[in-house]
Amino acid sequence: MGRNNSLDLPSFIWLWKIAAWAMGFTLVSYSLLLLSGGKILSSRLNLSRSWGWVKLFHLVTGVTLIFLVLLLLAIGLVGTVGHYGDLGHSSHLWAGLLVVLLVIVSGWSATNIFQGKVWARRLHLFVNALLMIGLIFVSWTGWSVVQKYL
Repeated sequence: MGRNNSLDLPSFIWLWKIAAWAMGFTLVSYSLLLLSGGKILSSRLNLSRSWGWVKLFHLVTGVTLIFLVLLLLAIGLVGTVGHYGDLGHSSHLWAGLLVVLLVIVSGWSATNIFQGKVWARRLHLFVNALLMIGLIFVSWTGWSVVQKYL
């Protein structure tokens, strides 16, 4: 790959393509979660119970988001170690780890909402607001990483 500390592996362009699609689907999933979560919150505030299918959609989309973020973590770790031989070449690592943490906490808090724990809903909303900021930051830092590889 032209760097002394890189592994002698084939081009990682296919990996970056998967990461680009996964990040795109992550942003779409987050947007769908924002919309469906808003519908659930609105229905709850209006004391309406007509949101059962939205709740299921929100749950399935949330699980999908967790899967996508973990896939992106794996791609990032493998790709960076494969290209550079080690980690920590940009703030993208820390942004990505923050997003992974926030997504896991969000999923964990969602399971507590289903168990009827009152505090979990506030935590879920707060973490997901932070997740929006995290996704913006990881997208911005990721773009600069992509420029290095291309």
